[in-house]
Amino acid sequence: MAFQTVALDRTLEGLVAGAVTASMHTTDGGTTGTGEVTGGTYARQPITWDPASGGQIDAAAQITFDIPGGHTVTHLGLWDASGTPVWQGSIKLSTPESYGAAGTYTVLLVRVTQSDITPA
Repeated sequence: MAFQTVALDRTLEGLVAGAVTASMHTTDGGTTGTGEVTGGTYARQPITWDPASGGQIDAAAQITFDIPGGHTVTHLGLWDASGTPVWQGSIKLSTPESYGAAGTYTVLLVRVTQSDITPA
């Protein structure tokens, strides 16, 4: 028996409930959030979520990061809001973006679906 969409929606909402900060990475963050961009005016950004629907959940708004020169970003990372943030996981960007000079990277859509849920 396959899970009903309502069950998937509840699972996705629970999954992202603690993911309140986003980061940019130059590699898959693995199990600890490695490869996070550093330098310049780069900083993690807050992320909020719309209600899940149809087995997917989207960020409520686009997110813009300042990226220092010399980086190629490949993944968006998610962190919780505890005193020492805990790595939640990453989402591969559809297209890597290289920066020879400092610039901004705007993530227009962050979407998590059932296929993104894989154990580490």
